[in-house]
Amino acid sequence: MSWFKRKKAGILTDRRDQNDVPEGQWIKCPECNEILNRRVLVDHAMVCPLCGHHNTMSSREYFDLLFDDGVYQVYDENLYALDPLDFTDRKPYAARLTEAQRKTGLNDAARAAMGTIGGHRISVAAMDFSFIGGSMGSVVGEIITRAIKRAVAEQVPLLVISQSGGARMMEGALSLMQMAKTSANLTRLDALGLPYISLMTHPTTGGVTASFAMLGDFNLAEPNALIGFAGPRVIRETIGQDLPPGFQRAEFLQDHGFLDAIVDRRSLRETIIHLLDLVLEPARR
Repeated sequence: MSWFKRKKAGILTDRRDQNDVPEGQWIKCPECNEILNRRVLVDHAMVCPLCGHHNTMSSREYFDLLFDDGVYQVYDENLYALDPLDFTDRKPYAARLTEAQRKTGLNDAARAAMGTIGGHRISVAAMDFSFIGGSMGSVVGEIITRAIKRAVAEQVPLLVISQSGGARMMEGALSLMQMAKTSANLTRLDALGLPYISLMTHPTTGGVTASFAMLGDFNLAEPNALIGFAGPRVIRETIGQDLPPGFQRAEFLQDHGFLDAIVDRRSLRETIIHLLDLVLEPARR
């Protein structure tokens, strides 16, 4: 009666005998807690198809989503931050930069590119939260400023996609200077009558909100994005009062006139094309 005997070696105990699932293949939605295959999320622009939660996207993923046929030219990848203050908190700033560059493959927390969207040539800058919380230091400010200058030089529209925890404290006043630098250059774009579209994603806070993110001719946001200067906890502790429901979320800001529209990422490209058609086509006639 050996037919029912089972050797232990026949049981899949060795990982080499198992069908390993690639790391990161399955992602748990932080909103509805459903387990989703990453390929499904990618097909839906990293938006949960069940509850509509917008997961974080990188700058390159936004470029691939928006530019015609995913074709674009990237600029300023040769810019790297220095450590002028020799700053150290839990670790030296120089070490933090090196680690972030190694983990993300980015030179800093922003990328800039040019290409066409709906046939319209456009200058685009997008931030990356994965690089030190998307904080704005001297390199991020320079990348965004150069994106503005390219729009001015070629007389094309500008799109900036914000995703940031605010100014980078490790660079002190140098990071705060980027608020004035980016804002001042936007006046040159405005003087030429060229449209500036600002898209605020989750989160957009601190000095980024207080400068270029809120200066768009069209201020757009993704659903439920946290947008503000100081965080809700800081404000609550400062004024000693409970905050309104949904305070500093995109829907709250739209209700109070700070945003022009909230756009689902899956229709973002079509929305931007529609805005560019409205603004640019009459000027061509």
